[in-house]
Amino acid sequence: MAFKDTGKTAMEPEVAIHRIRITVTSHSVKSLEKVCADLISGAKEKNLKVKGPVRIPTKTLRITTRQTRCGEGFKPWDRFQMRIHKRLIDFHSPSEVVKQIISVNI
Repeated sequence: MAFKDTGKTAMEPEVAIHRIRITVTSHSVKSLEKVCADLISGAKEKNLKVKGPVRIPTKTLRITTRQTRCGEGFKPWDRFQMRIHKRLIDFHSPSEVVKQIISVNI
């Protein structure tokens, strides 16, 4: 059998492009938005495709408990709640580049 010479040179190893999804959660919206802005600005400096931040609905964790320890007297109740905010960011890039972007000081 004879091999055809197609005229192509040896293929260079291509870097695989991955779709990487990062989920950022926090109790405070201000710090959450700051971290998202830092991640996106770092990705834009390296000319990567970025989608996000996508806002996920806020989870509200509620606990209702009695104020008194002994249970005597009228029945006052305390209501506590904790809100958990979440954002999604998608990167389309090699994983090594995303590791450099993610190494952000919080």
